[in-house]
Amino acid sequence: MARVFVLWDESHLWGVLVLRALRALRLPHVVLRAHDIAEGALAGKSAASAPFGGFMGDGADSSQSDTPALLIVPGGLARARAVRLGANGRQAIRDFVAAGGSYLGFCGGAGLALTSPRPGDGLSLCPWGRMGFAGRLQHFLSGHVRLGIDSAEPLCLPETSELLAPVWWPAQFAPPPKGQPDDVQVLARYAGLGEDFWVADLNLALLPEETLSDWENLYGLQIRPDFLTGRPAIIAGNFGQGRYVLSYPHLETPDSPQANAWFAHLLRELTGSDSPPPPSTIPPWHVGQISSGDAPCSWPDAGLLSAKAALERAIAVGESHLLLFWRNPWLLGWRRGLPGPGINSVYALVCEALSAPPPAQGSPALAYWAEHGAEFARLAGLFCSGLSGLLLAERLDMTVRATDSDQAFTASLRETRRALFGTPPAIGGLCGELLGMLEELCGGLWENRHRHQGA
Repeated sequence: MARVFVLWDESHLWGVLVLRALRALRLPHVVLRAHDIAEGALAGKSAASAPFGGFMGDGADSSQSDTPALLIVPGGLARARAVRLGANGRQAIRDFVAAGGSYLGFCGGAGLALTSPRPGDGLSLCPWGRMGFAGRLQHFLSGHVRLGIDSAEPLCLPETSELLAPVWWPAQFAPPPKGQPDDVQVLARYAGLGEDFWVADLNLALLPEETLSDWENLYGLQIRPDFLTGRPAIIAGNFGQGRYVLSYPHLETPDSPQANAWFAHLLRELTGSDSPPPPSTIPPWHVGQISSGDAPCSWPDAGLLSAKAALERAIAVGESHLLLFWRNPWLLGWRRGLPGPGINSVYALVCEALSAPPPAQGSPALAYWAEHGAEFARLAGLFCSGLSGLLLAERLDMTVRATDSDQAFTASLRETRRALFGTPPAIGGLCGELLGMLEELCGGLWENRHRHQGA
């Protein structure tokens, strides 16, 4: 049985996508924390002593075997994850790949594998770096894109020259200067936009071509991301005896059939599996639907249920004032400048915890929640109350901006944002505290889920 590992730390919503995808594709896996990797889990050392690290999915084999091992690193901030790994963890991943393992990184997980001017910020598995942005709008890109595929490459879907795959605020690869040799293969390049593509909070499908052209001619604003066309989107290469695949498109996105089929194909290729997983698509994820049969949810924890209800009330405030909206059943949309990613991640992890089987008596998850559940409930109440107030203040800011009271109000608004969400791009403040607790809890609950399903 192939060994498949997932690095969970600092993944938040994007880690949930990967884990849900692996469950949908029925691929056994082991979830690791950064400290597990630093302590040798990828080299076959047991991570059982870690509070929630190193637990196994259904049928996973964490022992050494003749099949290639695969580490999947979901999206999330690359620099924050590099810090969590520390020097020992980063070197452990390099050693794992050099010895014949495979690395599959999505978005921030792809960025982590690149070479950075600051060595502590990346793994340097790939000699390419990360490209800077000429303008901030170049980063605020989301939705499906068309990818031109090198169909002759075994890592690509056979007999496929183009497919649709989603990106969620991707960075860009920076190849080395021309003439400098490298063994990086471009598996896919950007070849156009899908029908659900957005730039920041602008839905391009609702904007006439002549309007976009007028904006460019009158105001010098390049809204259409024409710069993407032809740029690398997914790359691969070798490091020592192993290999890596780095993808800014999120092939694990729910209900994206062509992307999901490629994800399933990559899993087969990178693990050396002779037989495909039974399905090759990932079903839609309706994030707020946590019911289990006739029960309202699998684990009706009072603090989590209260947090879910309070978050939904706060999100409804944002929706009613045209600040928040649902892009799809699992992803929030938000007016540019609002802390939508933090809201989305907290809500998703709360719902994921409620949908997991109840923690067993004596389990680390139950012990953790017995110690921290009350504090989580207290902080969640403060956060949701503050979030509703922040959203209303953001709406007021749209009205009073450029008035005499503008400066004092804007400064106060910034302080409120910082207290609730920290300083971008990282998620801090109260939101960061809640995510840290949920990250710990969900690790233990996923371990319990695997034991529950295997019983």
